[in-house]
Formats: sequence, structure tokens, C-alpha cells
Amino acid sequence: MSGDGSWRRVSREGRRFLRGRYRSLRRLALWSLLESVHTFLGGYAVARALDDGFLAGRTGTGLGWLAVAGAGALLGALALRGVFAGLADLVEPLRDGLVRRSVRQAIGRAVADPGRAGDAGAVSRLTQQTEMARDSFAGLVLVARSFVFTALGALLGLAALDPVLLVLVLPALLLGTAGFLATLRPMARVQRAALDADEALSGRAGELAAGLRDVVACGGGASAGAPVERLIAEQERLTGRLARWTALRTLALGVAGRLPVVALLAGTPWLLGRGVSAGAVAGALTYLVQSLLPALDALMTAVGAAGTRLLVVLDRFCTHPSDSAAATTAPEAAPGVGAGPGVAVELRGVWFAYGPRAQPVIDGLDLTVGAGEHLAVVGPSGIGKSTLTALIAGLLPPGGGTVRVAGAPAQGVTGPGPDLRRTLLPQQAYVFTGTVRENLTHLCPGPVSGAEVERATAALGSDGLVDRLGGLDGAVDPARLSPGERQHLALTAAYLSPAPLLLLDEATCHLDLRTEERAERALATRPGTLVVVAHRISSAARADRVLVLDGTRAVCGTHAELPARSPLYRDLVGLWNARG
Repeated sequence: MSGDGSWRRVSREGRRFLRGRYRSLRRLALWSLLESVHTFLGGYAVARALDDGFLAGRTGTGLGWLAVAGAGALLGALALRGVFAGLADLVEPLRDGLVRRSVRQAIGRAVADPGRAGDAGAVSRLTQQTEMARDSFAGLVLVARSFVFTALGALLGLAALDPVLLVLVLPALLLGTAGFLATLRPMARVQRAALDADEALSGRAGELAAGLRDVVACGGGASAGAPVERLIAEQERLTGRLARWTALRTLALGVAGRLPVVALLAGTPWLLGRGVSAGAVAGALTYLVQSLLPALDALMTAVGAAGTRLLVVLDRFCTHPSDSAAATTAPEAAPGVGAGPGVAVELRGVWFAYGPRAQPVIDGLDLTVGAGEHLAVVGPSGIGKSTLTALIAGLLPPGGGTVRVAGAPAQGVTGPGPDLRRTLLPQQAYVFTGTVRENLTHLCPGPVSGAEVERATAALGSDGLVDRLGGLDGAVDPARLSPGERQHLALTAAYLSPAPLLLLDEATCHLDLRTEERAERALATRPGTLVVVAHRISSAARADRVLVLDGTRAVCGTHAELPARSPLYRDLVGLWNARG
């Protein structure tokens, strides 16, 4: 992303933002004019107090002019109070607009590509970056406004005292300012790269946390953490570069803030020789030390830190919400691999590992699940069962091989809405604040009649729970529901979903045996395919086939034949029978 492109994009959005706020800008300008008067009186009154008062032997006149300078200070305090009162009219609308845009971007990315992982960078934009933009914008407005009107008053005062004073002051000011401006673009690039690294680190940490159990189980912690370490090292490198540019900027500030004073003092004999009065020299020094140079120092500091930071942050919000999603291309189908008739899920040579050097969690898996089939997946904790469902759901891309759902790549369907080919229910059931009806029908793209909902609750045995919650129009408070009740509502919603493929990742672990059996039997008789990560062997016994993952090989067969083919399954069945 070029710096010029960023500047044009942010400038266009900035003009649009300010266009409807001329009234607030005029209010700030009027209050700031009082600062110009205060600045002008500060140096001019000192010069007159010396030339017309103390040096001329008229003490009363000198004290009078100093009183005028004091009145100007009170005027400046009044102006500053008015400025702060009007600043909120600009700052708060900016923050509110950025929050709305951040939410729209996150929703746009999720809708454009529902299979991708959550946008972890959205959290940084919604919290840290919006507050950074608000604070930077407020500081920039304050110091820029102050500098403009302070400089106006100081330069008018220097010209009123003697125009030759500008000959000594302006060159040093312009030299320091030019050096400062030369650091703006490089620092903006470094800060943009630092924000990119921050969002990448947030995203990588979120991806790693989602599969942490499998990462630990397969011993891939070091390999999976290596990208995080590289991102941390990149942030450290960028911090060093930023510190070096800051040192150059400090040098420019020294030139602009100190050299004019040195030039004025060194040129005092020359000025006095040309007839410039001592009072005028003292007034010029007052303008520099008390007004112009502090304002310039504050402006350079604010533009250098807050200004470049504001440019980088606003550029991220100006990016179209679908940009990142559009850059993601759908995986192509492997040559010669296609789903046969009546095939719901097909995996060919699939392997997956959490990290380039980690042991694969799934290695060379071939699996075909027919349309309407009921498949149970069993294996010890951390063996890769949840990883398998995430691959089928399109939440993870395979490291090798192909995963197809209903004849298309698992991650290959994009559009304005969710992928209606499948519904995934994780162990932590999703229930939200709303009515019971909304919680049961949110997976359905169209309206659902009350009769259909009642048939579903009767089939799943959740009608008693619905009655306790006040019926279909009763309110649902997720915090007041037990984990089992939340799972019961989520299973009923899955039953009503039109998706032909249901994936249950231990979605019945909080239910008792009888409720689990009733729910699984109802979901199995529903039109479509059912894949269940089994929490109990009784779930596997009800399935048409069972896939056993044991870390070295995958074995698939019926519940009756697997004890002879898989020692792990035989042990699991024996342990279950021993427990009664």
C-alpha cells in the first residue's frame, strides 16, 4: 500500500467528514482568534513597555503595557476554555463513525467468506485503534489550531515591531520544519507495518488458541508457536526503526525550536546597528520563547506522533470491507476427484498438522460418507476428532488432499450468506438473548411455522424446556440456562435447519443418556447426513458406521465388526461395558 494512496484515501474521507461540520469549525476558529490577539499583545506590550516606558524613564507607562500583556493572558485562557467546549463536536462523531465502520467491515468479511476464521484484527480496530484515532485527532486539532493562530499573532507582531526581524527568524524556522516534514512518510510506513504486525499477531494467536488441545496432543507446540515468535521479533525490529526516525525528528525539532533564538541573539548587534530598538529585540525574543517556538514544538510533536498514527489508523478504516475477503481465492478441486452419486462427504488423502514441522493430526485419511448416512467418530481426547469436523465444516484448510461436501470443495462456496450445505454444533452450544422461537429458527433462511417448531420440539423432547421458558415467545437468558439446556435448544435448532449435513462435535456431552439417545435418533431420522463426534460408546452403537481415530491409522466399520479390527475400539467397548 503506497503512502500517496493512503494519503489520498484518508484525505477524501476527511473532507467528507468535515464537510458537514463547518459550524463547529467556525466556532473553533472564532475562539482561536482570541489566541492571536493574546499572542500579539504578549510581545508587542513587552517592546512598548521597554521603549516607551522603562528605558524612557516612564515607569507608569511601562507597567501599563505589562498590564496589557497580562490582560492578553486572561484573554488566551478564555479562548482555550471555548476551544475545549467545541472540540467534542468534532472528536466524538469521528469515534462513533469509526466504531460503526469497524463493525460493518467485520460483518462484511464474515458474510463474504463464512468459512474463514473470525477476524481477530476487528477487535484491535474496534477498541485500540478507534481510541487511538480519537485521541490522536483531538490532540492534532488542538495543536494545529493553536499553532496557526499563534503563528499569525507572532508574525504580525514581529512585522509590527520591525520587518527586518523576520529575516533572522524565518530561515531557521523553515529549515527545521523542512527536516521535520522529511521524516513524516518514513515514520508513517513504519507505523503502518507495526499495526499490520499487531493484527497478524492477534489473528495468529486466535488461530492457535482454537486448536490448542490438538497442538499439545501431537507435540507441535514449538512449531506452532514459531510464527508467533517471528511476529514478536518483527514488532521488536519495527520498534527499533521507529526509535531511529524519532531521533532524527528530535534533531529537526531542535533546529526549528532553538536555532531561531540563537540567530536572534547573535544578530542583536547587527539589528541595533540598523536602528532596531532594544525593546523590539526583547519583544521578538518574547514572541519566540513564549509563543511561536512552543507552538511549533507542540505541532511537530503532535504531527509526528499523533498525525502519522492517525493517518495509518484511518487508512485501515477506509479500506473497503470486502477487500481482504476478495483476496481469498477458493481452493480448486483436485483433478480426477469427484463425489459420486449420493455422496455427502468425501476426503481423499487428507492430512493436517498444526505447524510446518509438527506431527500430523490427520495423515492420509480417505473417507466417504453417503447421503443419509449416520457416522460416529470416536477416539481418545486430543486425537483429532474436532480437527476432522473443522475440516469438513470448512473452518480449516487441509494441509494436503481434498475435502468435498456435496461434490464441492469444503471451503469453496462463497456468497452473500452462510453455506447452507452443513450445520456444525460444537461442544459449547450457541444460545443468544432473544425469544425461544428465534433461538430455534436462526439456522433457517426463511420463516418457520409454529407447527413445524412444535413438531421439532416434540421429536427432540425439548417441549418441556420450551414450556418452562414461557413458550415459543418466551425470553431466553443464556446465563440462566444450564449447559445441558443450551445444548438441548441448539440440537432442536439443528433439527429445523435445512442443511443436508449435520456435524455434532460432542454436542450432547452435557445431556443424560436418555436425552442424548432421543436427540440422536431424532436427528438420524431427519432427512440428511449425520456425523457425530461420540462422547459415549452408546452413540457409536446407534450409528450406521463408526470411524476410529487412534493416532496411527483410521479404521472405519460397523459397531459389530470393529472390535475385531481395532484394538482401541475393543478396549473402549470393554471399558464402557465394565462401567455398565
